[in-house]
Amino acid sequence: MLLSEGATSGGYFFLAPWIVFFPLIGLLINIIFGGRLSEKVVGTIASTASGLSFVVSLLLAISLVSHAEAVTVPLADWITVEPLHLRWAFLVDTLSVTMMLVVSGVGTLIHIYAIGYMHEDVRHNGDPSRFRRFFVFMNLFIAAMMILVSSDNYMMLFVGWEGVGLCSFLLIGFWYEKGKDGIGNSLAAMKAFITNRVGDFGFLIAGMLLFWTFLTFEFHPIFEAAPEIAKTAPMLMNVICLFMLLGVTGKSAQIPLYVWLPDAMAGPTPVSALIHAATMVTAGVYLIARSHVLFALAPQAAFIGALVGGVTGLFAASIAVGQFDIKKVLAYSTISQLGFMVAAVSMGAVVAGMFHLVTHAFFKALLFLSSGSVIQGMERGHHHVEHDARLKKQAKGHGHELDPQDMRNMGGLRHQMKITFWVYMIGTIALAGIPPLAGFWSKDEILAESSKLGLPVYIILTGAAFLTAFYMTRQVMMVFFGEARSGAAEHAQESPLVMTVPLMILAGLSILGGLMNLPFEGFHNFTKWLEHSIEGVHEGEFVILVASLSTVLALLAIVLAWWIYHRRYPEYLKIPAAKRPVDPLAAYLGPVFTWLNQKWYIDELYGLVIIQPYKAVSAFLADRIEWQFWHDWFHDTVLAGGYNLITRLLTEKVDAGVIDASANGLGTAVQGTSSWLRRLQTGFVRNYALAIFMGVVLILGYLILR
Repeated sequence: MLLSEGATSGGYFFLAPWIVFFPLIGLLINIIFGGRLSEKVVGTIASTASGLSFVVSLLLAISLVSHAEAVTVPLADWITVEPLHLRWAFLVDTLSVTMMLVVSGVGTLIHIYAIGYMHEDVRHNGDPSRFRRFFVFMNLFIAAMMILVSSDNYMMLFVGWEGVGLCSFLLIGFWYEKGKDGIGNSLAAMKAFITNRVGDFGFLIAGMLLFWTFLTFEFHPIFEAAPEIAKTAPMLMNVICLFMLLGVTGKSAQIPLYVWLPDAMAGPTPVSALIHAATMVTAGVYLIARSHVLFALAPQAAFIGALVGGVTGLFAASIAVGQFDIKKVLAYSTISQLGFMVAAVSMGAVVAGMFHLVTHAFFKALLFLSSGSVIQGMERGHHHVEHDARLKKQAKGHGHELDPQDMRNMGGLRHQMKITFWVYMIGTIALAGIPPLAGFWSKDEILAESSKLGLPVYIILTGAAFLTAFYMTRQVMMVFFGEARSGAAEHAQESPLVMTVPLMILAGLSILGGLMNLPFEGFHNFTKWLEHSIEGVHEGEFVILVASLSTVLALLAIVLAWWIYHRRYPEYLKIPAAKRPVDPLAAYLGPVFTWLNQKWYIDELYGLVIIQPYKAVSAFLADRIEWQFWHDWFHDTVLAGGYNLITRLLTEKVDAGVIDASANGLGTAVQGTSSWLRRLQTGFVRNYALAIFMGVVLILGYLILR
């Protein structure tokens, strides 16, 4: 990979800093002037800022077509403390620009969608004033993500890494006073923040080891020197990559740090689409892809990464089978698909992993935004029922506690929400890996590569692909088919155009996205694009056996889900939600379904192994050490008691016994002397004459005797 300075490379490379500046300008305008602007203007400013960032990314991509080598665009010196010299510089190559296009392109569509979504969401939650705050946070996220993907060194990347973590915390807890017991959303935000700090610890250790080994944080010098270092210290390279992998498991929600992502669904749905499906959670995948030179030199770490990704893919897919919350199904699906990507980039199939990252951004953003459309359609139907006395009497399963995200409350929505239904179907087919949609080409490229690079990982991912098609069909059946199982579902309403138009665009991308890298001679466009940034890439082959097997398994899973929920137990899709019928899968899986529904009790295991011991240790430190030992004994007994003892000694013995006694004795002596002398002063002349006479006698006597 060659590097050149942006100022001398021609093209539009000099515009690179504006991918960050435009979102920052947008959020500053809304912070300063947004209080006096309408919601449409605030949303338009934020969307325009993200859109301009996309335009710059597009211009950078055009520049790379004629100048394929990587270009570094320096902005300013950052840290200079010998031997450390860091500058704030933007790396423009085909890998970084791919991420820029995904983040800003999909991000802009989500911003536009959010104008309509948040207009209703802020009113449903009773605080329209937060509309502006939401878009400020969203622009801040775009800026932080752009820093992450455009950096030319690990420390600048880490700044963006932490920035998106902050935005995730702010947006998960956007309605911080909502949720279970009034703190549920706040706890979800804290869980995400703390879990990611564990991963960030790994990233920091990896960064320190990189600087200790290479005396720099810049990508190019590290990658150039890495082969020589790997020869002399192969274990060191594995340790660096393993700590880096720990950071990836946090940010990209892999085992064992995946537990934050399902709870992150507490944030508004556009947040789930942008941060927790299409962009932020792919940062870990990008980190491995960017560090592919290091992972190629660390085979043990690469194998562990591939295994972690594969196991995560299957494990999360199994949990999605037993969920009833429409967003949590998609959350576990995201964790599963991220497992595909992490496995691919770890084992060296970087192009396949990045290809799936791009297509997944299309169809998973589509699915999340469509689920938001469903949720708001349910809320509009619920509102309609509540405010119409006649309809309220007819409502089935209606009540003030209706959960608009519970799929058991839905049903029959394909009639009321036709646009949402069709785009959801497209997203589902793409995610299930049915040809010719985008998900088929990218997922099967990963399966084809894993069948050659790691057979155990291939088997695990094939199982995950089967479960993916099953749980997505189950979700579609419960949400859109059968009969309405609540008054809200019966009177659900389609979303406005500001929400459905971005859905249609994403649906188009989900259909056509696979064309960027078809596994046929002359169609490897994405591979040829990335070969300028990733060394040693090869054009993926179409393995007919792998593609046929995965397609047959996906179709079998779809038919199986359809048979269970439509043919075997059709009443499940007709019975009102108020009666809460048992899921048909429970009849087949028995207690296993309970384990799936309870997420394999992993949260409870974390609570038992980590949270409860942590609380016990905290209580011991607070009660025994801090209060009883430090406060009661050391503070009250040692410090306060010792102080009181010393002060009593000084008061009673020294002050009263010595100082006061000396002063009092002197006074007594003066008083006694004065009392004795006072006897000489009688006031009678005869006494004074007698005294004078006696004095004269004594003097004369003395003189005579002498």
